[in-house]
Amino acid sequence: MDASFDDLLDEAATAPVDGWDFSWLDGRATEQRPSWGFQRLLGGRLRTATAALDLQTGGGEVLAGAGRENFPPTMAATEGWPPNAALATRLLHPLGVVLVTHQPDTELPFCDSSFDLVTSRHPAAVQWSEIARILTPGGSYLGQHIGGRSNLELSEYFLGPFEADGSREPEVESAGARAAGLEVVQCRNERIRLEFFDVGAVVWFLRKVVWAVPDFTVDRYRDRLHELHDHITHKGAFVSTTSRTLIEARKPVG
Repeated sequence: MDASFDDLLDEAATAPVDGWDFSWLDGRATEQRPSWGFQRLLGGRLRTATAALDLQTGGGEVLAGAGRENFPPTMAATEGWPPNAALATRLLHPLGVVLVTHQPDTELPFCDSSFDLVTSRHPAAVQWSEIARILTPGGSYLGQHIGGRSNLELSEYFLGPFEADGSREPEVESAGARAAGLEVVQCRNERIRLEFFDVGAVVWFLRKVVWAVPDFTVDRYRDRLHELHDHITHKGAFVSTTSRTLIEARKPVG
């Protein structure tokens, strides 16, 4: 195995993956962005809110990027993974955001009808009943979710063919929101292109996006990674596709 392959793996295997910042991939991978521009939408919705909550905020990068000038008088966020929660605290507290530690499979630690806006970008789990509970009547949820069959080509490269989880399909998510008593205002899905230009980018991505290949380690998949390195060397990139869903739901007034 050539030194460049080993160097790429060693670099990617030790680079930090805390937070939800993907700038380490600059120049090494590209991902198309959905046409709706979630961060811009988020800033606009925050500007008209009175009390807002950003669920599973990661390292707080997306919320902070929406602009402090757009934050409502009450601005809170949740995060459950300790390294991300620490990053989010450092980033968001100076902006006046209250960061609450919360695991996404437990009840939200807020009273009924606490927020007129709840948001989330790429939540690991969506608790529709809890979202409905903490929204004020007439309040809205705005989220960009990772859609079904995301990174399917990348996952199958390592795992082989498998049945993709259907719980992230737009119609399923819409049904979940309606079952919780919310009115679905819009639900849009787009498939977008993801390109990796070196094998190190793939390693770093799989360390961060752990659900794409749940048992991934460099040692376990070293031979397959070398084949991928050869593929990228000859083809210029490894191409996968991912999926994003924009969903907006409103709590009825009556």
